[in-house]
Amino acid sequence: MSAFQTTDFVITLFLALRQQGLVLGVGELLAVLDITDASWQPEADEQARLPIRLVWCHSPAEEQIFDDVWATTLARTMQGAPQRIDEHKPPPAPDDPSPVTPPEQPRPEALPPEPLPPTAAGAAARLEPLPFYVPFAPAPVDAHLELGSSWPITRRQMAYAWRYLRRPLADGPCDLLDLAATIDITTRSGIFLGPVYRRRERNHAHLVLLIDQNGSMMPFHRFTRDLATTAQDERSLEQVEVYYFHNVPAEHLATDPHLTTSIELAHLLERCTPETSILIASDAGAARGYRDPERIRATRTFVRQVEQHTLLLAWLNPMPHERWAHSSAQVIAGLLRGHMFQMDADGLSNAIDVLRGQPLRYH
Repeated sequence: MSAFQTTDFVITLFLALRQQGLVLGVGELLAVLDITDASWQPEADEQARLPIRLVWCHSPAEEQIFDDVWATTLARTMQGAPQRIDEHKPPPAPDDPSPVTPPEQPRPEALPPEPLPPTAAGAAARLEPLPFYVPFAPAPVDAHLELGSSWPITRRQMAYAWRYLRRPLADGPCDLLDLAATIDITTRSGIFLGPVYRRRERNHAHLVLLIDQNGSMMPFHRFTRDLATTAQDERSLEQVEVYYFHNVPAEHLATDPHLTTSIELAHLLERCTPETSILIASDAGAARGYRDPERIRATRTFVRQVEQHTLLLAWLNPMPHERWAHSSAQVIAGLLRGHMFQMDADGLSNAIDVLRGQPLRYH
């Protein structure tokens, strides 16, 4: 396949994948064109598609779409490709022994230029730059493949744990039958005077999530994102607020994970009451393993500010407990009186006990 045919095949494959929903831009196209040359033969080596699939696909679902489109595009290309003529093979001998004068072949320069295929001709006109962002494409879940064993905590475990964060108050409608009170009044009066009703309880839990973003927390963005979304989706929680910071919660907190808009910490703490639960998700310096005095002092200042409004404060650390030793995380855990927990099912359960004001069930 010549260099022109290689480019034509890559562009045709690129446009077909975009029509199937893959988010590909000019940068991805140029990256693949850089790794293909005239010696690249997709029809001869089936492994030729692997480098392109690594560049263009980000999930098993996209890889399946890529393989199907690759097979279709390759089949169409092979059907439309001209047959190769072996110049060293002698022509077949005719039945008539009389010499036959071969017809005069036209000179190469006299041949008209071969028209471009419609796909390659309009490819350059249809290429438009796309906005740069990282799409979130969840991988399909295979019931026969157990992936949760290697995760510190699953999304299902998070959603289940949030149900225990409750602050019930009997301020709902008075429409629940109080059977014990009804029996007691009937027994004391000797006659049935009527049913006794009581008010419904509602969960007035106020949760504030403070999530460390970027830096050493980038490998754990998957878990912190699930932590925030499962809390926001839990209907039993009356109010959930999510804020972001980098390394240490400072005077300003970001309201979005890209750290572009901010809110003053003092303004947030003004809305907090002694019943407000604050949960921090950060590695506290344990990922890099060194002890930073500035980080420790800034965290101590933040903890003292929070404790003036509420004592329901807990910390989730995505790093294993053994990695906290000789790092800032070990000192910060002492500032929190041991209310720093490893981000797993048991750690989240213990953190919610602290946020409810309940004693820990186990350490």
